[in-house]
Amino acid sequence: MFHVSLGWFAVRDGYDASARQVAANGGQEGLRVASRLCHHIIATFECSNQAPDRGMWRLVPPLPAVAWAGLRRVVCQTKSRERESKPMSIQEADRAAAKGRSGGKKVEAAAPRLGPTKALARFVATLSFDDIDAAALYKLRCHTLDTIGVCLAGGRQEVSRMAASVLEELTAPGAVPVPGLSRRTDALSAAFLAGTAGHGLELDDGFRPGAIHPGCVVIPAALAIGHVTGADGKRFLAAITAGYEVAARIAALLHPRPRWRGFHNTSAIGVFAAAAVTAVLKGYNETVVENAFGLAASSSSGIRSYVRGGDVKRIHPGLAARDGILAALLAAKGYQGASDVLECKDGFFHSFAGTEEDFSGADIFAAGGQANSRFAVADCYIKPHACCRHLHPAIDALLDILKTEDLAAEDVTSIDVATYKIAATHGKIGWNAMTTAQMSFPFALAAALEHRAVHLHHFDDDGRKDRNVLRHCAKVHVSVDGALDARYPSQRPVRIEVATRSGRRFTGAVDEPLGAASNPLPDAQLREKFHALADPVIGSKRAEGVARDVWALERTADVRPFIEGLAA
Repeated sequence: MFHVSLGWFAVRDGYDASARQVAANGGQEGLRVASRLCHHIIATFECSNQAPDRGMWRLVPPLPAVAWAGLRRVVCQTKSRERESKPMSIQEADRAAAKGRSGGKKVEAAAPRLGPTKALARFVATLSFDDIDAAALYKLRCHTLDTIGVCLAGGRQEVSRMAASVLEELTAPGAVPVPGLSRRTDALSAAFLAGTAGHGLELDDGFRPGAIHPGCVVIPAALAIGHVTGADGKRFLAAITAGYEVAARIAALLHPRPRWRGFHNTSAIGVFAAAAVTAVLKGYNETVVENAFGLAASSSSGIRSYVRGGDVKRIHPGLAARDGILAALLAAKGYQGASDVLECKDGFFHSFAGTEEDFSGADIFAAGGQANSRFAVADCYIKPHACCRHLHPAIDALLDILKTEDLAAEDVTSIDVATYKIAATHGKIGWNAMTTAQMSFPFALAAALEHRAVHLHHFDDDGRKDRNVLRHCAKVHVSVDGALDARYPSQRPVRIEVATRSGRRFTGAVDEPLGAASNPLPDAQLREKFHALADPVIGSKRAEGVARDVWALERTADVRPFIEGLAA
């Protein structure tokens, strides 16, 4: 009965949605699931008031801090039930969960699961650094370093310089530094500029199940408000965790519906993530966070018109970072936003998914899965190639064939790509501008074939005019494979066939490209990417110092000196 009751405890605290079935069924399933949580702690912590030590944490799956008090309560309550011979029913479990701490005094029955908006607001308001597990902490460091590198290099792009020039004309100098820039500005402008730079190179990270780039919104917001608040490193990292979680879960719940309606998830959803980052750094309660979401929803924007050319895509994360911060600050002053704004009628989900589906009962934290951690940041990817992520599996497959078979570019007569539907749309995108070239299957694979790599400069003005690359574009043919499409967005599958002048044909397949959570970029390659981006801007010595500081952020008493070190 202890195991069954513990399963119900998990339901009540919203930690494991599957535990409701465990509580109802009991038996071997209850024993298997619940014993993982308590096998190593029941003997020592049965009815004590002590928290587990660090060694004990490594023996069991991570629990929220609030869980331990409830766990002790459930253990004590269920000792008297151990002689019962039948599994606890849902009704019995409800009554057990509703018992109070003192003498079994009855209190109100456990509330049903919160809707997505309130669930995310509570998560943001209660998250602390101590909740973050080792897998998520490692990825936090990786993604923070990666995004800072991208922001530093992206600040040198023409669109970033134009944006900075406009703000310089309109705003007075401020106190907040911007990565890679010498002029300081206000927090909103700093987040806008860093967000624009962070998406300017198509090298920023992402979350596959939601087709969203969290880092280019979350990190700029954290740097701007982190400097304003002078937060310590633990709160800074908790804020980043919250931002990734909010962005990833909302996007995964809806994808691919907004994509087919022409919306860009990164900006449309990123505004909620920036609000979450601000709320953690400022210490806002869940009521303020929900109001911030209610305000942020009206700033959700960004359409995919960029596939036709132009540079508007670059500015999307900057707008999201700026407007999300503003929404949170307004909410803290008492400005009211719509409640339950994600799932309410005429709310965000209905507007961007284009459906009347009832989202009020959705388990927002299950959206996108939890492969490596309960925190989404642990399941995000880092890009090794400077182009759209949908192209990466085919690039990896092609590069592997070229290397394994020792093929020269001139040997190849055709490259046939079979992939999922969303990726296949990139087979028709041209390369008249850098933005489109970085999303074009023909051009990206032609560059990979000619250079045996895909680097940023391959997409600049000179790269797009390179006749040695252009001669290969017509060799690339892209089609939709129904079986592969059925596996997206759980995977990002591709199959390619390379034909040669000699008549030989070589096939390759990739389910997850390099940089994915299941196929991670090695630390050495991450450092190499960071230095390639950061060294030309702040110098190799300062860049190495930034890398060291990122790995020690949780020991930092004030993040302002760290953020100051990113300015040019």
